[in-house]
Amino acid sequence: MLGKDRIEGDLISINKKLLPLSWLYGLGVGFRNLLFEMGILKSRSFTVPVISVGNITVGGTGKTPHVEYLIRLLKDRAKVAVLSRGYKRKSHGFVLAGKNTTVNDIGDEPYQMMTKFPDITVAVDRKRTRGIDHLTSGEQAKDTDVILLDDAFQHRYVKPGINILLVDYHRLIIYDTLLPAGRLREPVKSKDRADIVIVTKCPKDLKPMEFRVITKAMKLYPYQQLFFSTHEFESLRPVFTGNLVQPELSKALADKNVLLLTGIASPEQMQAELQGYTKNVTPLAFSDHHAFMKKDVEQINETFSSLPSPKLIITTEKDETRLLQVEGLSKEVKSHLYVLPIKIQILLDQENTFNQTILSYVRKNSRNSILAEKPDDHKPKDSDRPGDRPRTISFRNI
Repeated sequence: MLGKDRIEGDLISINKKLLPLSWLYGLGVGFRNLLFEMGILKSRSFTVPVISVGNITVGGTGKTPHVEYLIRLLKDRAKVAVLSRGYKRKSHGFVLAGKNTTVNDIGDEPYQMMTKFPDITVAVDRKRTRGIDHLTSGEQAKDTDVILLDDAFQHRYVKPGINILLVDYHRLIIYDTLLPAGRLREPVKSKDRADIVIVTKCPKDLKPMEFRVITKAMKLYPYQQLFFSTHEFESLRPVFTGNLVQPELSKALADKNVLLLTGIASPEQMQAELQGYTKNVTPLAFSDHHAFMKKDVEQINETFSSLPSPKLIITTEKDETRLLQVEGLSKEVKSHLYVLPIKIQILLDQENTFNQTILSYVRKNSRNSILAEKPDDHKPKDSDRPGDRPRTISFRNI
């Protein structure tokens, strides 16, 4: 495997005994995609700019942090709406989030974005075409300038203006295989539908040579742009009460016994990175989008109580939305429970190029004439000089 000794904790595992079932699964997925290619199943385009962010694998590739990156980029320039499926919500149909909306109404990830960005529109609908119709014609969201589709790469009934495919650096799709033997929900060739591919969760010290090797191995077409991203930990924030931990994570975790409480798809990398700050990390992992029950709360209380002091609990922003609704957490747990927010960073000095690609698309396709005419404040200095333009790594550059 390419660079296997360089990829920490390579997470790809293929069950060869299940390969015949993967072949059958591939027939079904391939037939569905063929129906779209032949036009028997229809993909709809929309007059409003639509940007889709998704993946073709089971497990987390960092969709929500990347959608939040786009929100931060666009929210001061346009009226942004995020449309998600609302996985494991208790409601049905189209739901437009409001001040009385709960996590059960829209799901944990949309609720996280709603609370972090109160000035944007957040909605959920399993049928994305219907959701977009509501967002572009409904009275409360009729002025929407751009729609971000969360986890919609496989939702082919919508034809987005920009289709972003996320690929986990630790689970590169080119080495994986289809379900159930592997983790792919679609064949690797489905990446050809992407306009932008982002290799996520990269080490911050990834060398230019490794960028070039991975770029060549991905075998993208000239029309596709390839970027690499990593995530940065922000300051710990108390979920309930308690004193603020020092902003520097290294000081906050030094000599601490940490209980890492997660209900996400891939907690292994987070655990590995926290162990760079303290070796005393005890993982307590539940399934993705896990609904915490009474027995889970008892396990959390007992596990934390058994850890020696000094100690604290770290969880994710997504888990925070569900833990806030839980009853029965001990006072000790509540006073020591912190969330660790994550932000995305585009690597290899390609942030301006990525931002420009997104902003240019939105402005050129916006129904808002003022937005379309707004000067580009993300344009790099001297960008009219060909030799100084930021260059996107792509298959053509190898």
